[in-house]
Amino acid sequence: MFFLKLSLLSLLIAAPGLVTSTENVITCDGNVQRLSCDIGLISVQSAVYGRTARSVCSAGRPPSQIQNTRCISSIPLIFERCDGKIACEFKTDTIGSPDPCVGTYKYYNTTYNCIQARVSMTCEGSFSTLACGNDVIQIISANYGRTDGEICSNGQPSSLIENTDCHAPDTLTSVVEGCNEKRSCILEASNAIFTDPCVGTYKYLAVSYFCQPTQTSVTCEGSTAVLACEVGLLKIHSANYGRTDSTTCSSGRPLGQITKTDCFATTSLSEVATRCNDRSNCTVPATNTVFTDPCVGTYKYLSIVYSCVVNDLSLSL
Repeated sequence: MFFLKLSLLSLLIAAPGLVTSTENVITCDGNVQRLSCDIGLISVQSAVYGRTARSVCSAGRPPSQIQNTRCISSIPLIFERCDGKIACEFKTDTIGSPDPCVGTYKYYNTTYNCIQARVSMTCEGSFSTLACGNDVIQIISANYGRTDGEICSNGQPSSLIENTDCHAPDTLTSVVEGCNEKRSCILEASNAIFTDPCVGTYKYLAVSYFCQPTQTSVTCEGSTAVLACEVGLLKIHSANYGRTDSTTCSSGRPLGQITKTDCFATTSLSEVATRCNDRSNCTVPATNTVFTDPCVGTYKYLSIVYSCVVNDLSLSL
C-alpha cells in the first residue's frame, strides 16, 4: 500500500496543474491535528511522527524529552484517513502510532497538497460509473466503509450509521486495478467486492479521482512516430495502422488511395504497446513491414492515443 501511495504522489507531480496549494501542519502529541483544503481535496505527501528539531513542541519540556532529534516514523494511517477529503481531523494520541523513541516528547508533521478532483459516492448495494470522456481515469483515494454519519443515511436506523471509523483495507488497490488508465469504469459497492470491514454498519464507497489528459499522435505511412514523456512513462490506450477518414494524410494523394475508410491492422495496439508501454520514449515506424498491409492500395497512417503516467508495476509491490 505504501508503494501505491508513492505512485499516486508521482502522478500528481506529473500533473502539477491539479495542485491548488501545498500545506504543512505540525501538531504536538496529544492534541488534535486538522488538515483542510479551501479549494480541492486533500492528498497527503508525507506524514511522520517523532522529533527532528529541538525547538518544535518544546515549551515546558525538560531537556531530556527534546534532545533526541533523530526520531522519526512514517504514519500510513493518515494517508488512509485523510486522502480525498475536504477536511480531516484526529486526536493524535488515539491513532495507535508505535513509539519510535521512548522518553522523547514527539509531534506529528504532515505535508499535503490540495488538488482539483472529482468525487464519487456509492451507497452499499449500488453501482456507479466513473467517466472521463476522451481522457483517462487516475484514482487518488478510495474507501469502502463509513467515515461520515450523513452520507448514504436516508431511511437507515441510527445503529447502522453510527460507526464512522470503518475502512476496508484494500479498497484503494482494488479500485486502482479496476479503473486506472481507463476512460470509464463501473464500481460496485458491496461486501462481495471489498469484504465487510464493519459488520452491522451500512457502508458506502467513496472515490476521488481526476481525468488525466491523453495525447494523440498521427504519422503518415512511411514515416516514424516518436512518443515521449517529460515526466512519467508512456501508456498506450489505442492504436490503429490503416485509415478511418479520407482527410488525414491525404495531401497529394489520388482519390483511389484515400477513399477506403474502414481499414484496420489487427496487430496495431499490441505492436505499439509492446514497443512503448512503460518507457519514457519510443519510436514506431508506420510501415507495412511492422503492421502488415491491412488494405492494399490504400495510403495509410498510424494513429496512437496515449498518456504519460506512473509505471503500473508499482501497484503490485
